[in-house]
Amino acid sequence: MSIFGYHASHEQFSPSELRTLATTAAQAGFGAISCSDHFHPWSERQGHSGYSFAWLGAAMQTVDIPFSVVTAPGARYHPAIVAQAIATLSEMFPDRLHVALGSGEALNERITGEKWPAKEDRNQRLFECHDVIQRLLRGELVNHRGMVAVENAKLYTLPASPPPLFGAAVSAPTAEWMGGWAEGLITVSRPIDELREVINAFRRGGGNGKPMHLKVQLSYGSTREQALAGAHDQWRNNIFAGSVLADLWTVEQFDALGKLVDPDELCDMITISEDPDVYVDLLQQ
Repeated sequence: MSIFGYHASHEQFSPSELRTLATTAAQAGFGAISCSDHFHPWSERQGHSGYSFAWLGAAMQTVDIPFSVVTAPGARYHPAIVAQAIATLSEMFPDRLHVALGSGEALNERITGEKWPAKEDRNQRLFECHDVIQRLLRGELVNHRGMVAVENAKLYTLPASPPPLFGAAVSAPTAEWMGGWAEGLITVSRPIDELREVINAFRRGGGNGKPMHLKVQLSYGSTREQALAGAHDQWRNNIFAGSVLADLWTVEQFDALGKLVDPDELCDMITISEDPDVYVDLLQQ
């Protein structure tokens, strides 16, 4: 069964305005709210970067539908702290939180001043973090030494049932790798044929039958010109391949890259229209 959710963009709106937008989305009939956990926005123009876990506590109290968040444990966050945040929210709001774990992007994670690892190292760290978080949410006493270190950690506030831990994948190879251990998949918006490749890879890797969160990025306006201008203003910086975006580490670098993007180049990555039927057709696909 499909549920249509609203993505609350911490990069575009202040936390207080975003809480109002989440309320409006629920009133309009959306069945869930998702958000990402960024330290920086994609551009100076967006201009916001609210702390998602604090916002989730307020928003989930205000809006009584399921929520999800994508976060990257291992650099900016120790996995035990991520587990504690997940457990606290899930205890207060039972069976309403989904969490997706990703390997992170330099834009957000490199603020600690540590060396930015290669993708294979980030994947290994993610796999270890997933195991640590999962064990802590089961109430285990956890000790671990590897890409991350955990010593004598145990959560004393636990939810009645732990939330599912999804994997966040951009590429088909990452999705296939996650199929064997993640409890679900979340991936980014892309053309239907490319999205199908990622879905099939996840299923092939062991994810057949597991739930998926699929992002549909769109820009609506009263005219197509208005919709295109809005997309170009807000999202031209992040339409490039994940292998490029993951290693850029300042907002200024993203803005410099965005200057190379012509508005019409966005049409392959973002559905842009003044006609709601275009979105209905896309969602049916």
